Order: sequence, then C-alpha cells, then structure tokens
Amino acid sequence: MNDINYFEDIESTVASALNEDIKEGDLTAGLIPETVQATANIFCREDAIICGRPWFDEVFRQIDEDAKVEWLCEEGESVKSDQLICTITGSARNILTAERTALNFLQTLSGTASTTSEYVKPLAGTKTKLLDTRKTLPGLRLAQKYAVACGGGQNHRIGLYDAILLKENHIMAAGGIAEAIGIAKFQHPGKTVEVETENLAEVQEALEGGADIIMLDNFTLEMMDQAVSLVNNKAKLEVSGNVEIEHLETLAKTQVDFISTGAITKHLRSIDLSMRFKMKKA
Repeated sequence: MNDINYFEDIESTVASALNEDIKEGDLTAGLIPETVQATANIFCREDAIICGRPWFDEVFRQIDEDAKVEWLCEEGESVKSDQLICTITGSARNILTAERTALNFLQTLSGTASTTSEYVKPLAGTKTKLLDTRKTLPGLRLAQKYAVACGGGQNHRIGLYDAILLKENHIMAAGGIAEAIGIAKFQHPGKTVEVETENLAEVQEALEGGADIIMLDNFTLEMMDQAVSLVNNKAKLEVSGNVEIEHLETLAKTQVDFISTGAITKHLRSIDLSMRFKMKKA
C-alpha cells in the first residue's frame, strides 16, 4: 500500500449507497418482527481475493451498530470456492436491510482485486509495474484504487487534482508539448508531469521538455524498444492503450516502467457471494 487515504470518503460513500436502496425504509424486511435474531453466513462461491471489508463493515455500522461482524479471512487474502468468509449476528431485519449493499461493495472490490492480481502475475520478476487509471465506477474511485493496491497493482494519479497528464487536446490547446510542460511546471512546481505521446518525435519533444513520465499510447513493440533506447532512463515510460492480459509479459520485456490499463477497474466481473441465514426468536 502507499500513503493514500483510501477511507476518507467511506462514510459518505456508504451512506449514499444505502440511501439509494432504502430511501424511507425497507418494506420487505419491515415485515419481520424486531425480536427475530439471526446469524448470517457469507460464502464466497469462487476462488477470489477478498477485498472491501471496511466498506462492508461500514454498511452494518450505519444500519445497526449492535450487529456483530466476524471475519474468517483477512483483507487481501486468497480464498477458495464455497469458503465461509464472514458471519453476522444480530437483528434479522437489519441484517436483511444491509445485505445487498454490503455484498455489492464486497463483490465489486473483490472483483477488482482479483482481476488486478491476474494482470500482475505476468509481470512478476520484471521491472514493469501495473497501473490503474481513472476509468473507475462513479462514486467508487478511492474504493477501487484501494482494491487495485490489494490485488498487487499500483495507483496512477487518483484524480485531476494530484498529478498532471497532458493528453492530445491539452497539448493542442497549450500550443505544443514543450509549451504545455513549461506551463505545468511553472504553475505546479513539484507535481508529476506526464505527457501522452503517439510517435517517437513526440517522445523526443516530451523528453527535451522535461516530462517526468512519458506515456507511449498504442505504440508497436518496435517503437517501444526505440523509445526505451531514446529516453535512456531520463524519464519514466508508461505503455497504455488496448493492453490485453495475454500481451503483458511481452510488453514488460521492453523494459518500460509502467503498463496502465482501465480493464482492471471497468471490465471487472463481480465475485459471486451469497448469504445464508440461521434464525431464532430472541
């Protein structure tokens, strides 16, 4: 992990998710008497990396602080299909109200972490690190960035506010690569400045302009090799654009510093989880 505060908006994120589901009240769970107590078991129905416990716990905290959540696996742990990962004990009505929102967070973030882990494996033993992008689910930016870190990836900039990435339209509006880099470094000294490039001539311009990171957008393998030689460790190099998992090992052989992909956050498949109840009268 790094020094990012992934949890700074967890309370408001969970509150928003609960509000969209519950509004004025849970009509179905409200049919169950308040006296009914339950123990709910959460099973993971496939091999996965579990991620999202803080959001899961926060859902139950906001619904019912008396509910007892007991985890049987660690955050970031690999679990097997049909493994019992968590139990919740408390009011059956409140557990049912919290169920879907809590599982939504857990299955989505576990899916992000699990997918990231699969993308990281081909890069093992190389200098190349896997980066995420800003292509995250709306409202879940920090949560998904956290899940990427849990899965072994690294975070690119969190948003538009913490680093500068000059893309084609920014460069055009600023009057060129050198001009855009100059403005960025003058207005925001100390901030990382990255430049997206589409050919070797632009790589040379970005290097001469003092870019900290140069993105190689949809470069061929031959162009990547040439860019690595041209830059010669004077800036970091990032490969981006149509990155497929089966190509990662080959891309890493070019000795670029980073490979970024939006697939780990936007093409994810949620992990299959299920809740099973045991109920008794209080």
